[in-house]
Amino acid sequence: MDVLSDVLRTIRLEGALFLNGDMYAPWCFKVPRGVDIAQVLRPGAQRLAICHLVLQGECWAQVEGEAPVRAHAGDVIVAPHGDSHVLGSGLQHAAVDMSHVVSPRAPELARVRYGGQGERTLLVCSWFAYEGDAPNPVMANIPRLFTTPLRSRPAGPWIEQSVNFVLGDAASHTPGSEMLAAKVAEVLFTEVLRGYIESMPANNPGWLAGLRDPHVSRCLALMHAEPARNWTVDALAQEIHTSRSVLADRFTELVGAPPMHYLARWRMVLAAGMLRKDQGNLARIAEGVGYESEAAFNRAFKREYGVSPGAWRHNGA
Repeated sequence: MDVLSDVLRTIRLEGALFLNGDMYAPWCFKVPRGVDIAQVLRPGAQRLAICHLVLQGECWAQVEGEAPVRAHAGDVIVAPHGDSHVLGSGLQHAAVDMSHVVSPRAPELARVRYGGQGERTLLVCSWFAYEGDAPNPVMANIPRLFTTPLRSRPAGPWIEQSVNFVLGDAASHTPGSEMLAAKVAEVLFTEVLRGYIESMPANNPGWLAGLRDPHVSRCLALMHAEPARNWTVDALAQEIHTSRSVLADRFTELVGAPPMHYLARWRMVLAAGMLRKDQGNLARIAEGVGYESEAAFNRAFKREYGVSPGAWRHNGA
């Protein structure tokens, strides 16, 4: 089981490109909060991550209260939680609202020129929406702003070529270009996450760090592959060929919750997804996530989300 892919599917990750910028120093603009820009780019989205791919030149980025980061050609700047941030050729310049640079529309990928007469930076910006009403292990313990050197990664040149292709394709208004650009954007975000996982410090806690640990990653894979199975820590440890105490301690240290607590929450995430899609009756959904009775499932769901499964589905959550 590919756990990262499973989670990204479950939280219904979707993305798109929204700015094809031809920037000339000096330039500096402020990117709004993801929840605000979502009203234009993805109405109804509760969470919106933002990525900026630097195709040429370099730029700086900063979220309030934290140190600035510098990105060179081939790097991706990521604001995974949708924090408002400043982006520019230099952060000493006064930042204008992003609306002065571009009126974000989706799709709208015609190249936009902005700035002065100085050094050139080619910048492609993308957004990524994901479910905000369910626990999201991918975004836990991940920085508010970071960079990934995309061009130095094995898939980097291919992704960069794909971005350039879809920009040209969108400009020609070829049928299907919007869908193609969206899929390339999602591939970009997934590769950024993979790069972040591989570059994390060895002692960095969090669910993503767990994917690098041989015992924890195997435990996660087993639970995600068969979430309805009557797992115990002993059964998981036996499958992984380690001791119960080693697995429990390591899993809790990295993921932040014991294995059975994590499994219980993940089952509720899956159940919420099934309820959104209205897949079957409540008894069938309860069985599908490992509950022998509908009553037990109802109690567990209400503990997690504060409402009954029926109310959740009725409210269109």
